[in-house]
Amino acid sequence: MKQNDSKLKTGLWQAVFLLLTPLTALWLMQLTYGSPPWSMALGPTLANALCIALLFWPLCGLVGRIAPCSIGIHIAAGAWGAANYFVNSFRGTPILPWDFSALNTAADVAGSYRFIPTWQMAAAAALMVALILFLHKEERKARLRLTGKRWPLRLVCLGAGLLCLTQLFPTQKLERFSVKTDVWDPAGSYRTWGCLAAFLRNTEFLEVDQPEDPSGAHVAQIMAEVEPPEPEEVSVERPNIVAIMNESWADFEYYGNLSLSESVTDYISSLDNGVYGHAYASVFGAGTSASEFEFLTGNSMAFLPSGSIPYQQYVLGTTASLASRLKAEGYDTLAFHPGEYTSWQRDRAYPNLGFDRYKCGADMDVPQSFEHGYVSDQSDFAQIIWEFEQRQGDKPLFLFNVTIQNHGGYTAADYPAQVTLTDEPGKYPMAEQYLTLANKTDQAFRTLVEYFEQQEEPTIIVMFGDHQPSVEQEFLDKAYGVTQDRMDMKQYMGKYMVPFVIWANYPLPEEGPEFTSLNFLGQHLLRYAGVESTVYGDYLWQLQEQLPALTFVGYVDRKGRAYSHLETNDYTALIQDYQCVQYNDLFGGDERLAELFDGP
Repeated sequence: MKQNDSKLKTGLWQAVFLLLTPLTALWLMQLTYGSPPWSMALGPTLANALCIALLFWPLCGLVGRIAPCSIGIHIAAGAWGAANYFVNSFRGTPILPWDFSALNTAADVAGSYRFIPTWQMAAAAALMVALILFLHKEERKARLRLTGKRWPLRLVCLGAGLLCLTQLFPTQKLERFSVKTDVWDPAGSYRTWGCLAAFLRNTEFLEVDQPEDPSGAHVAQIMAEVEPPEPEEVSVERPNIVAIMNESWADFEYYGNLSLSESVTDYISSLDNGVYGHAYASVFGAGTSASEFEFLTGNSMAFLPSGSIPYQQYVLGTTASLASRLKAEGYDTLAFHPGEYTSWQRDRAYPNLGFDRYKCGADMDVPQSFEHGYVSDQSDFAQIIWEFEQRQGDKPLFLFNVTIQNHGGYTAADYPAQVTLTDEPGKYPMAEQYLTLANKTDQAFRTLVEYFEQQEEPTIIVMFGDHQPSVEQEFLDKAYGVTQDRMDMKQYMGKYMVPFVIWANYPLPEEGPEFTSLNFLGQHLLRYAGVESTVYGDYLWQLQEQLPALTFVGYVDRKGRAYSHLETNDYTALIQDYQCVQYNDLFGGDERLAELFDGP
């Protein structure tokens, strides 16, 4: 009788831990992410529990020890939730499937962020300690061993794991558990549908959507209607071209809701012979390489998977860009980034884009100064001047520069804010540290312009932001004048707006675009430089005359009205044509119409 009671007790212990561990680990995961686990609906709860069970049950079957497997799964689940919390707080989005291809880049910048645990993480750690102490007793561990005559239960665990696999894959099956995809608010989707199930659903975006008719014949039909635009009247030939993509450069003063101790764009925005405006990007808080991809190629992230990394996924061979176009015009093409050589795999992407040379921070020829741990814009721009002065031969220079000074995080303890909010000084330390950095960008750009003002060789400079910085959400709400949950489409696109300035030491048109998007900005630059574009470039120019801005988030018409890609309207066919042309450029294979993209 006692033996039967003991077997029953052991069976109950095993059943409880096998069934409850996926649920309690799920709660721990959502807790460390900062989301109340009890607020999740039944369907997503079950889906995430199955995701954890898919790992936990086969592990128990293979190892035969439930106690250490349960502890390990709880630790892993809590760590996954915490990792998503930190990544989301640093860049505005949690971990996405394609992030694993950029681990080296993440490691390069991780040291500049402060990892401060939340009270939820502290509570989760306390619960983990309690679990470990509870299972420490040998008697309890023994009851949770699947050894000896308990081997059939190990087979059951393995079989249950396979059953979970059939319920979760392909990931579209998660729709049955009411787990959806939300490319606009991935952080919210991880709260609503769970950090694991929502992550799995995002793997569906690893594939590029193919247009209805991607054939070369259809693309040729679209491009047959392209007419070269009237050239801009430019008084010089083949000027030097400097294109600066300034890390996290934003214009929060534009929205009119902040009172700062001093303007951080006063020089750039009032520059003589300059064109100052705003461009829409496809990313927020991170994703630098996506913005440079759009600027250099004219292609849009609108037709690529959410959060994808073009340099690592699509620029795997020769790819048409501003660099290749200018190289064909006899330019010396140089890319310069004062960070790590391999970040975003630029060392592989830049040669494919047509750059003759690429220099990183370790290759700089001028003394380096630093701002909150990163090479300053002052040093960065000094390197640009050095490159101009050290040129050999009579080739004009195209220099593409990606800065790093304004990179997050904005939590350096020994970096006091010099620009503050006059009505609430000190309330938003991250934002004020960022504004201090942006002000230094304004000052450094003045030095660059004043140098080239004295040069006889014609030179044109464009500088633009890659995305807005990830700072306190309360500050962003204040700057925008509206919280994200109350934004209309135009206000939401405003979250992705960055400034740009075009200046030259020769006369520029008095008026320029008030707004554009990064995929069209390169065409404005070529026109101001008097350089003929490709047929694809002419197509982009013709397109932007109807839709001056088009991004992953949405698009804006000539009247400034913003639209979501989810709606169907008079512009839908136009956008679908753009998708076809871009698809042919990037993925056309044997049907790629090279003459449209590679030459005038």
